[in-house]
Amino acid sequence: MLLFFIRRFLSSIPVLFSVLILCFLLVRIAPGSPFASERALDPATQSLLEKKYGLSGSLPNQVLRYTGNVIQGDLGESLKFRGRTVTEIIAQSLPRSLLLGSISFTLALGLGIPLGAWSAGRSGQATDTVLNTLALLTLSIPTFVLAPLSVLLFAFSLHLLPPAGWGSLNQLLLPSLCLAIPFIGSCARLTRSGLLQTLRSDFIRTARSKGVAESKLVLLHALRPAILPLVAYAGPLAANILTGSLVVEEVFAIPGIGQFFVNGVMNRDVFLVSGAVLVYCLLLLFFNLLADWLTALLDPRIRLSS
Repeated sequence: MLLFFIRRFLSSIPVLFSVLILCFLLVRIAPGSPFASERALDPATQSLLEKKYGLSGSLPNQVLRYTGNVIQGDLGESLKFRGRTVTEIIAQSLPRSLLLGSISFTLALGLGIPLGAWSAGRSGQATDTVLNTLALLTLSIPTFVLAPLSVLLFAFSLHLLPPAGWGSLNQLLLPSLCLAIPFIGSCARLTRSGLLQTLRSDFIRTARSKGVAESKLVLLHALRPAILPLVAYAGPLAANILTGSLVVEEVFAIPGIGQFFVNGVMNRDVFLVSGAVLVYCLLLLFFNLLADWLTALLDPRIRLSS
C-alpha cells in the first residue's frame, strides 16, 4: 500500500507542475497588466516593476524563474495586495474556505446518503419519484443562480438570515447550504443507483431468503458495497468543496481563498492565481489518494499494489 501511494505521488508531480506552468502562462498572456491603474504608467516605471517582481524577460525565462522559486517554497508576492506574500494570503484565507467547505461536505454526505438509501428502498413508488425529481432539480440549478436567489429569499424577503459576512453561525448557514445543495443531489443519486444494483446481487437474495429484515439488509449488507462509487466521487468532491466555491464566496462576501482567486484573476495577479491553483491541485491529489485508500478498505477485492 505504501508503495502504491509513493508511486501515485511521484507520478502526480509532473501533472502538478504542468498545471502550474499552464496557469502562469494563461494569466501572463491575458489582456491587461497587473500594474495597471487609473493613471497610466510610463514604460520605464513599468519596466522597473516587472524587473522587481521577476516578470521581465521572455515568457520561458519568467516560467523558469517562477517554478524555481516554487520549488524553494517561495510562491511570490501578490501584485494586487502589495506588501503581502501569496503564502500569507493563503494561510489567512484557506482556513475560512476549509471551514465553509467542511460544513458543506458534511451536509452533502449526511443528507445525500440517507436520501439515496430511502429512495432506493422505495424504488418505483411515488416517494422515489419525488426524491429523484428533487435531486435532478438541485443538480440543474447553477450556484450563481441559487446563491443570489437564496439571499433574496431568506435575507431580504423573510429576514431570517444575514445576506453576507463572516464570523457567526448565522452567516455560515446560508452559504454552506448553497454550496452543499447541488452535491446533496449527486450523493443521493449515486447512493440510490449503487444500492439498487447491490440489492439485485445474489448474496442479498440469499440474506433475504434467510429472513433478514429489510432495514438490516440495507444498512448492514448492501450499503457498504453500494457506496463504493460515492467514495470514488468523494475525493474530487472534497477538494472542490473544501477550497470553497468562487461564486458562493463572492456572493456572501466571505474572505476565503475563492474570493482572493477571483480578485487575482481580475487584476492579473499571476502569483496569487497560480498559488491558489497550486493549493487546489494539492488538495485534489490528497483527497483522491484518500478516496483510493477508503475504497480498498471497503472492498477487500481491490489491491492497491496492482
